Amino acid sequence: MPDLSHHAHLLRDLADLLEAQTSHPEDPHSPHPDTQGILSGRHTNRRQLNYAVPDALQLQRRIRRYNADSGIPHGDIVALALDTFLRAKGYPPVLTSPQAESS
Repeated sequence: MPDLSHHAHLLRDLADLLEAQTSHPEDPHSPHPDTQGILSGRHTNRRQLNYAVPDALQLQRRIRRYNADSGIPHGDIVALALDTFLRAKGYPPVLTSPQAESS
């Protein structure tokens, strides 16, 4: 019997890409409902994310300004931006449920 695990993996990847593309047909930049649920949870586990980014992009300054205008915490701004970008590129998170991720 031939080994079809490679094909199964490709089909799973394709399904993930299709889900990422159809999650927000009205606005590709809007946050995913699962992400909103996780961020609004009171007991969401958090982890520091440290990456060197180009100074010329003024990301810290822009994040502070957006925080001042919207009231969204700095970490949530970064989480929303990265999650939206990665989902759009076909890399959705593997979530069992929003409740399981926040406990």
